[in-house]
Formats: sequence, structure tokens, C-alpha cells
Amino acid sequence: MNVLIVEDEELAVRKLRKLVTEIDPDLTIQGVAGSIEDAVSWLKDHAAPDLIFMDIELADGQSFEIFNQVEVKSHVIFTTSYDEYMMPAFRINSIDYLLKPILKDDLKRSLEKLHHLRPGNNSRQAANPSEPIDIKKLLGKLQDVCKPADHGYVHQFLAKQGQKMLSVEADAIMYFYDDGQSSCFRTRNGQQYQLHYNMDELACLLDPEQFYRISETMIVAQHGVEKVQTYPGSRLALILRPSFGNEVIVNAGQTANFRNWLSR
Repeated sequence: MNVLIVEDEELAVRKLRKLVTEIDPDLTIQGVAGSIEDAVSWLKDHAAPDLIFMDIELADGQSFEIFNQVEVKSHVIFTTSYDEYMMPAFRINSIDYLLKPILKDDLKRSLEKLHHLRPGNNSRQAANPSEPIDIKKLLGKLQDVCKPADHGYVHQFLAKQGQKMLSVEADAIMYFYDDGQSSCFRTRNGQQYQLHYNMDELACLLDPEQFYRISETMIVAQHGVEKVQTYPGSRLALILRPSFGNEVIVNAGQTANFRNWLSR
């Protein structure tokens, strides 16, 4: 059985090679791609492998983008740092997942599952091993687990911190802001995370009883406002917790509405 590894960390590649060889010597590592670009190029130039181990977070973006650029006919096992709360979203089509750091027993179970899906076994996937992965469905499921059942407001967010993706309760978020490259938020303990939503989308998703958009680039939570001070030009200056670092100003046209919101 031929295998492609899509992973940008050399140490992770070496470890995965070692585990695969120990568990199933019949598996052949045909190639390694360290980026979205490399993976797309490899898949276009080679026959589809039987299996792809695919890290989600690559140096040039999320590996989901690979599915938008080339048809993936192989079975896929994602290797990921998503927290376990998000894992049920990956149980679609022939997708499986391994939570990093990869453990030998977990890898063994995933490979055993794959063997059951291959031709000669009585399963729907085995009858059609090249069934394409519905990546839009996967992304939809990842967002669905963060959606509430009431009012359409989001109470949990799928966010990124370094190479990890995890879910964060909205109640733990003190403010959202645009850093010029992406939307971010900070939590009670000062941790910073990145989001895939822009500020306009966040303004629609957040409960207006708890969050207020004070500018094009910032949304604050009531519990994130530590102090309000007067500011020249009939404006307000906010002291946030944790400290934001830059001046946070509420323009004159919003001061009355902001005071009313804050006093609820």
C-alpha cells in the first residue's frame, strides 16, 4: 500500500515513518510534501496513493486548501492538533484523524480501520474507495460544533493559537480586534487567538447584549471593560482587561449608546 505524507515538520515526518514501518512493513512511503504547493504538485504528478497522512496546519496555510486545487482520490488520515472536542467533525466519508503527538496504538487503530475500508471488505467505502472527501462538509461540521441552538449567536469559537486549533467559550473572550492581518481575540488569562471570521461577520455572530463594536477594528465584551475615561472631542477612552496596549477610543457618535449598553 502506497503512502504520501503531507507534513512540514521534519521531526514529525521521521517519527511517523518509524511508527508506520513498525506497525505495517508493507506500507511504502512514496513521498513527503511539506506544503500545500508541494502536495498539490505531487498529487498532480503521481498516481493517487492508497493513503495520505495529512497535517492540517502547514507553513503556507491549512491543508484543506489542497482539496480546492486538486482532486484527492485517496483515503486520508488527518494528523492534527485540534483539541478532542472538535474530533467528531472528522468522522465523515473515509476520513480518520490522529491527535498530535501521534501515539503508536492510535496509529495502529487508524490503519486497521483503513484495511477494513479497502476492496474485499463488506463496507460502503470499500465498494467505492475513491469516493471524494467532501471538504466543504468537513469545514461546515467544524463550524457547526461551535454554533448554539438558540438565537443564532455563537457561544464557542474555533480558534488558532500557534499550530493548535481549539474551541473557546465566548464568555472567556474579553475583546476581538483586527491586527491588520487577521481577526484575533484575547481571553481572561491574556491568551491571544486567531479567527477565520472577519470583523463584520463577528458583529453578526456575537450576542449584542454581551459584545459591542466600538470601531471597524474592535469589539469589546462588557466584562472586558475595566474602566471608562473621558477623552478629548466628546469621546471615551477604554481601559481593557487584559491590557490591549494601544489606545481604545469610542467615537463621539457612539458614546451615548455605548454608555447605555455598558450600564445594562
